[in-house]
Amino acid sequence: MAIIDHVTAPLVLRAPDGGEKIIAAAFTHPLGLLYLDLFWHLSRPDQAAHLIKGQLSGEGPWRIGDHQLRVLGCHNTDPHLAEDFAEWNRYLMHNPTAYPPRDQILAIARKLGASPPRK
Repeated sequence: MAIIDHVTAPLVLRAPDGGEKIIAAAFTHPLGLLYLDLFWHLSRPDQAAHLIKGQLSGEGPWRIGDHQLRVLGCHNTDPHLAEDFAEWNRYLMHNPTAYPPRDQILAIARKLGASPPRK
């Protein structure tokens, strides 16, 4: 099991074109990496969950294909992502029952073929 399955800190996904975005969760998958966008639970499943195929490597930052995954920097390390993270935190704070609990998220990830750890 890759260490990524235990990371609960905010994660940044860097695409091959250099674009970066914060993601809500990431899980190892037999074909690579399954990840969920911010606000994924408000979207259709085919728009919220994504699979990057390839071999996941590293211990943070991680690489998979031409993508890179890392923990969001703090203290203005990632100012271009600060507003997205602030908006996500505001949403979670003001809607505490709207976001699924961790156990439900893990069950959804398993249903999509990921291999998150059991408690």
